[in-house]
Amino acid sequence: MIGIIDYGMGNLRSVEKAFQFLGFDAKISDDVSFIENADKIVLPGVGAFEKAIDTVKKKGFDKIIKEQINKGKSFLGICLGMQMIFDVSYENGKFEGLGLIPGVVKKLPGNVKIPHIGWNNLKLYKQEPLFKNLGENPYVYFVHSYYLETDTPVISATTFYGKEIQVAVQKDNIFATQFHPEKSGDVGLRILKNFAEI
Repeated sequence: MIGIIDYGMGNLRSVEKAFQFLGFDAKISDDVSFIENADKIVLPGVGAFEKAIDTVKKKGFDKIIKEQINKGKSFLGICLGMQMIFDVSYENGKFEGLGLIPGVVKKLPGNVKIPHIGWNNLKLYKQEPLFKNLGENPYVYFVHSYYLETDTPVISATTFYGKEIQVAVQKDNIFATQFHPEKSGDVGLRILKNFAEI
């Protein structure tokens, strides 16, 4: 079972439906014990960082996520769910994230349209296991105003939007994407299938 964390924000139903379309058991839940017992964990997200991280911590999901990752369960963060796994976000202030991977979340550069909404191609740095069999020049769908900056060797993909920006990470059993696989057509479905089969 794939447990999709419901903390009151995010495109949860689309993620659940995408996994179910692919034939995998997936369920949205705000029950900490259910997420604790899931085989894999997904943290989606759309909205403001401060409210999201505050709710995740108040509901105790921060502890469960860390415990389950330490036990070796595969974890996927999507969009805001990706941003929350890093140290700090500078969205409307300065707020601590989950600190699973060193890095900061900053506003997109001022020379581009914000928010970034639309399709961009990925430059892949790590194909296994999340991005295997995507074909050449895969395009995915973005909706965001903030992006990741990290110096740690965890980047699995970048895209160009005003400059090259980091849009996917992989560290052991932690995976995360700034883009929305559940809105990215066949490429996105392949990514979700790859995650479910890890």
